[in-house]
Amino acid sequence: MYREMRRKDKLLSEEEMLQVLNIAPYGVLSTIGEDGIPYGVPISFVYKDDKIYFHSAIEGHKLDNIKVNNHVSFCVVTDVETIPDKFTTKFRSVIIFGTVEEVNEDRKKETFKLFLEKFSSGFMVSGMEYIKNAGKGARIFRVEIDHITAKGKK
Repeated sequence: MYREMRRKDKLLSEEEMLQVLNIAPYGVLSTIGEDGIPYGVPISFVYKDDKIYFHSAIEGHKLDNIKVNNHVSFCVVTDVETIPDKFTTKFRSVIIFGTVEEVNEDRKKETFKLFLEKFSSGFMVSGMEYIKNAGKGARIFRVEIDHITAKGKK
């Protein structure tokens, strides 16, 4: 069940939401394991075609949780500025709810290239060589977005 945003005055436009998703260097992926305990982990990501992509080691806690329950939330926060004399904080944030699935081998190289474009655009040639060697030791996942909210305080 999803709630509507309580503070409509803080709602970001679609353009602002897309800007947050395209510039943020990382977000926090939250999963639930078979023990019912939530687990949030910061991850680098790319946003493309209404999907979130992230890479991962071959195994680990988040993957164990995703295997049990592929429903996740993903939170990104940018432009944070504390305003001490006003007892508030400026920010822009996006929260995504969706399901995770692994990207197949055919799309893996293409998805790794998205990471290079976002994080290492000045090193595309050496980055592609790096991917050729290191890509076998990593997995790529896609979050299919079911629901998304974006808010901020300016």
